[in-house]
Amino acid sequence: MRLDEKLDADAGAYFDNATLIESVTTKFQTIEVWNTPALGKLMRIDGVNMTSERDEFFYHEALVHVAATTHPAPKNVLIIGGGDGGAAEEILKHVGVEKVTLCELDGGVIALAKRHFADIHKNCFADSRLRVLIGDGLLFVRETSERFDLIYLDLTDPIGAAEALYTEQFYADAKAALAPNGALVLHLGAPFVHPVRVAASLAALRAVFRITAPYFVHVPSYGALWGFACASDTLDPRKLTADEVDARLAARAVQDRQLYEGATHVAMLALPPFVRAVVGIAPPTIDFT
Repeated sequence: MRLDEKLDADAGAYFDNATLIESVTTKFQTIEVWNTPALGKLMRIDGVNMTSERDEFFYHEALVHVAATTHPAPKNVLIIGGGDGGAAEEILKHVGVEKVTLCELDGGVIALAKRHFADIHKNCFADSRLRVLIGDGLLFVRETSERFDLIYLDLTDPIGAAEALYTEQFYADAKAALAPNGALVLHLGAPFVHPVRVAASLAALRAVFRITAPYFVHVPSYGALWGFACASDTLDPRKLTADEVDARLAARAVQDRQLYEGATHVAMLALPPFVRAVVGIAPPTIDFT
């Protein structure tokens, strides 16, 4: 069977010769696990590609390590969504992290991940540092008294149940739950096909945070260059050099990376002209003196 991943009304990506392994409909959504020649096992939610065995590292390493490496010493981390376990597995690679809270709305995502995606979560659900909560991340952020060094929004696209978590109000609530020097991280969409969404998300973040650093990486299962943002009042990943990133990764014993290192950190944050136009960043100035 051919699996189509629609990016907009006129474009997308497809993966041929897929076979369905399992499908579960919860009160929130339909979650499917497919086997594909190109991507291995693939999770789809309501017909949209979420993660796959063979390319998850593009998304999860980009989502997690840019902010985690920029932070001087992250210890307490919150992930909203992320039921496949990929983001939790990546942040737990940082040896200084003491506690990760994963707040997932739909327990069905975690259940399917445990059955089919051990290659992604690497059994991180058994790590004593990980606390799993099944519930509404929006309410958790508003009601918690904890303060987090990093908050990751590892969500579906901004439609349906996730839409309220892509708003200026929720970003303000998340900021209130951050510790000093904390950062909020989320994905933005594809700047080539979702320019309005990307620009709107960044505008909302800039209304709340002093520093917003967008960055981009191609994600094969999404069929596009995909955007992320690190938002903070103090942390700016653009200020780290490649050598500084590599030194921090070594000091924190962050192993088993397929994408992220000093050179790719700098590259993801180096925006081409068409992306700068979408995100509203002026071209860099060059001092020839």
